[in-house]
Amino acid sequence: GSFQAYAQEAGFFGEVFHVPEAFDPDYEEMERKFKIFVYPHNTSSCSNPRTLDGEYGNEGLFYLNLNLSRFLTKDPEKAHLFLIPISCHSLPAGRSEDERAIAVEDFVKSLISKYPYWNRTLGADHFFVTCVDINVTATARIANLMKNSIKVMCTPSYNDEYVPHKDVSLPQRVPPLALTPAGNNITNRITLAFWRGLNNSDIRQKLLEAWENDLELFIQKGRKPSLEQGDLVHHEAFNNSKYCICPGGPELDRTIALAIHYGCVPVIMSDYYDLPFKDILDWRKFSIILEESQVYYLREHLKEMLEHEYRAMQTNTVMVRKHFQWNLVPAKYDAFHMTMYDLWLRNHFTKYY
Repeated sequence: GSFQAYAQEAGFFGEVFHVPEAFDPDYEEMERKFKIFVYPHNTSSCSNPRTLDGEYGNEGLFYLNLNLSRFLTKDPEKAHLFLIPISCHSLPAGRSEDERAIAVEDFVKSLISKYPYWNRTLGADHFFVTCVDINVTATARIANLMKNSIKVMCTPSYNDEYVPHKDVSLPQRVPPLALTPAGNNITNRITLAFWRGLNNSDIRQKLLEAWENDLELFIQKGRKPSLEQGDLVHHEAFNNSKYCICPGGPELDRTIALAIHYGCVPVIMSDYYDLPFKDILDWRKFSIILEESQVYYLREHLKEMLEHEYRAMQTNTVMVRKHFQWNLVPAKYDAFHMTMYDLWLRNHFTKYY
């Protein structure tokens, strides 16, 4: 309660939604009405196209949750959106990119020729889920698929032909971990900011050059953050830090997901990343977003944050955790339902007459 009082005093707390008065009724309408038609497929692997505990288990969890939800319909005339189950038809990773692209092309073209729904909007009311198996080269062969259809994508960056406001950013999965998140208790958050990872992007290289030897910022070159239970030292660093630096580069969403999971306020430094649920949640209420060029002023930015402002932002970080949590059985307001709500919003722009 005291932390919420701090947050209310700072004007940060209350609602983390852009339009809170509109979210609740619209979300409830979405749960009642939204229907998805999944095109028939000739493989049983569609219910679990990827292992749920793998690096991109969120893709598999999306399909699993969809199959357990009330959103599915067998009547395409009642559907608001049509799901093209491309992941079910991706070939093994050992095949060449061209072979995989041809398989995807043949499958999608067979759906277009067999069913009339694509041609009503040229694919604008269709969507597909893609993480790492099916990249842009495997879908670029289909006319209008990349331009019109909604792409639900892991770690989306603008240079991957991802279109903000049309496509959807799929949040990373954080599995149950041995280390309990610290939550609102900030007593043990004695480190100002933390990041450990590979210098495999320009901003990460600059981050290490500027702050690797700093006494207040725990910035360290090392292997990427693990999602497994064995890496407890790394996870303790998330729990013991006020801020967690999330620099742009591969698997940026992994670091953001871990930061939110542990109630560590994310400091996002990426000029080309589309934040999950950014049209729904006001990320300024629970994260700090800096341009990559501001890396050399990182400590200055963090230290100028007032204590009651930090407490408010950290409280909000804990509050939004449920919206980024993937479950084996979908739960209200969780990552699956928020992704569905993102799709529901885009459905309003794809109506045909």
